[in-house]
Amino acid sequence: MRALVHERVVRFDRDFPDPVPAEGECLLEVHLAGICATDLEITRGYMGFRGVLGHEMVGTVIAGSSAWRGKRVVCEINCVCQKCDMCLSGLAAHCRKRTVIGIAGHDGCFADQVAVPERNLHLVPDSVSDEEAVFVEPLAAAFQVNKQCPIEPRMNVAVVGSGRLGLLVAQVLAGTGCTLEVFGRNKKTLLLCEKKGIMSRSTDGAFARHTRDVVVECSGAPGGLDLALELVRPRGTVVLKSTYAGGASLNLAPAVVGEVKIVGSRCGPFPEAIQALVRKQIDVLPMLSKTFPIERGLEALDAAADPEHVKILLKINPRSSR
Repeated sequence: MRALVHERVVRFDRDFPDPVPAEGECLLEVHLAGICATDLEITRGYMGFRGVLGHEMVGTVIAGSSAWRGKRVVCEINCVCQKCDMCLSGLAAHCRKRTVIGIAGHDGCFADQVAVPERNLHLVPDSVSDEEAVFVEPLAAAFQVNKQCPIEPRMNVAVVGSGRLGLLVAQVLAGTGCTLEVFGRNKKTLLLCEKKGIMSRSTDGAFARHTRDVVVECSGAPGGLDLALELVRPRGTVVLKSTYAGGASLNLAPAVVGEVKIVGSRCGPFPEAIQALVRKQIDVLPMLSKTFPIERGLEALDAAADPEHVKILLKINPRSSR
């Protein structure tokens, strides 16, 4: 099968071995896949991953459970044991033995096919297009913010970073009725916020410090935490979403002095993300910049790293071609 594979470098392979589903797994034919910041960081050494890249996808089940065969689906990325203390306590996303699709120990979806646990599948309603469905995984991560740190209308909230995830987090939090502002460097993505009626501000400008109840850090850069700690009020909360390769020199003294609560935040609820797309509460289509065939996957990765683009998709087995 065709696949975009990360070893010492990233390469396009026309003859990568087809995945063989294990017991309890289904085989998916991938329609579209999305490139996110984590994929780019993996190519720079994050997690030490080797194998097929990619974890944001929509596809059709072609083998495995008869109940799922022929269904159009999206897939949660954590493959878990269901037996360890984390799984049994309701924290399966932190399974002691987990692999993570396209990130840790499990080949990903930048390929014609991917094998995934049946329990990870979610049906995509007919009213949600493939181009929308491919956003379910990152949109679920955006909804996780409100799960971990409930946002109320009285709160003053900031999002640091106006990239792919920051734009999704901003739309989700805008629905809470809080006073919201997005900080970023990219004029193009800040304009997308303004078009949605979400206040935005360049990080280069002046701004009030230590006034926000909650700051969600989505910049994907070490400096994002520094800015978040400048924005958050004493005894406020900083929610960290960024993951990146390499070390970072962090000054956490402001967090100590301000008695700031720091919350790491990762994967989130797929059902809420899917329903938000069904109800058109979240608009992801304006974020789409370009779609590349998988054969041009290396070019697609370069485009995803270009701040002029927002969301880059890989077209692998589009439904329209059937």
